[in-house]
Amino acid sequence: MKKIRLTLTTLLLLFILFPGSVSASNVIAPAPTAAETAEANALLARLSEIDALDKAGMSSSEKKELRKEVKATKSRLRAIGGGVYVSVGALIIILLLLIILL
Repeated sequence: MKKIRLTLTTLLLLFILFPGSVSASNVIAPAPTAAETAEANALLARLSEIDALDKAGMSSSEKKELRKEVKATKSRLRAIGGGVYVSVGALIIILLLLIILL
């Protein structure tokens, strides 16, 4: 138990003393191109069209098709949007919580 605590404390001190090595500013996400922006706008327009549809008169198979389309569209929008980045402050808080809980 002491080795784990010592290791985690050492890691925490390394993150505090050398924050440049873990900062999110080192990773630059590429800006979306004009084609990706246009595609994202088209996908958002399609989502708003689907949302505005009157679904009461549709059969269950048509509703199922719409749900599949919405799910695929949202996953494509997430792919266009980029990744998830964790800030240094959030990383330190996560490490502290891990130390406290373990």
